[in-house]
Amino acid sequence: MAAHTAARPRPGVARSVGLLACIAALAVAIALSIAVGSAMLPLDVVWAAFASPDGSVDHATVADARVARTLLGIAVGAALGVSGALIQGLTRNPLADPGVLGVNAGAGFAVVLAVAAFGFTRIDQYLPFAFVGALAAAALVYLVASGGRGAPTPLRLTLVGVALGSVLTGISQTLALIDVETFDAMRFWGAGSIADRPQGTLDAIAPFLAAGLLLAAASARGLNALALGDDTARALGAGVGATRILVVAAVTLLCGAATAAAGPIAFVGLMIPHIVRWATGPDWRWIALFSALLGPAFVLLADTLGRVIVLPAELQVGIVAALVGAPVLIALARTSRARAL
Repeated sequence: MAAHTAARPRPGVARSVGLLACIAALAVAIALSIAVGSAMLPLDVVWAAFASPDGSVDHATVADARVARTLLGIAVGAALGVSGALIQGLTRNPLADPGVLGVNAGAGFAVVLAVAAFGFTRIDQYLPFAFVGALAAAALVYLVASGGRGAPTPLRLTLVGVALGSVLTGISQTLALIDVETFDAMRFWGAGSIADRPQGTLDAIAPFLAAGLLLAAASARGLNALALGDDTARALGAGVGATRILVVAAVTLLCGAATAAAGPIAFVGLMIPHIVRWATGPDWRWIALFSALLGPAFVLLADTLGRVIVLPAELQVGIVAALVGAPVLIALARTSRARAL
């Protein structure tokens, strides 16, 4: 028994190795996102676009379009990965994520409503609607699942969230079909895309993403206490109510900004925390940090795959994320270690 215990890697070693792996995965994803595209450019052209740009179309494609797309993918992936970890920690439900609980659908519905009712088509115009929609959806799911009789169970939160998300998505699609001309420019947004986003998209969401990530960092220690149960958390001196408010505010900012910028992208917030917990264990401080690194890596890799899988056309990242994420999540759920998380 002693030999078996001694052979196990220490948690600190596993976290260090996992952190390096996440950083390496993100670096590879960034490199591929910049080097690979539907326009197959030689690597020397890609390198020259940064080393000695000449203003050509190829160099502009790399230095402008691909870099902007990559930076947006990093921001969106970090937001979705961290918000998924926060929701799973808050609800103590490994099946929870912004998509499952209807938060992304709420943000998306509010954006569609702003476009349909007011003709808003710029992100700075409909971004506030995304925040309101995300917060309203989270509050409605919580209230309906609780039924007015105490805290809701994880199962009821999931069921109500999936139901509300389906209703809001259906209404959003109906509104888009009614006014095809207005929504034509946003058809790729509806599928989840970081390509060809309006100029200034990242600048518009960056302050809200930064605020959301800071709130996430501030709430991580409280989530560790909440994992022991509300009564135990209070006995340890943790502010249960304050932690929940911080988490809801962080999720609203992160999901609202990410959805406004790139549309609804599923599976990132659900799958990434599952993967990182293999290295981090149950400490939500580390889970949030690892998710902020691995979430962007997954989004960028899915986006890169979408550029080449149906050449010369492209698949939106939201579609590829679902195609890749669903079987990966099923495989994770079938392992005994994943079931124990």
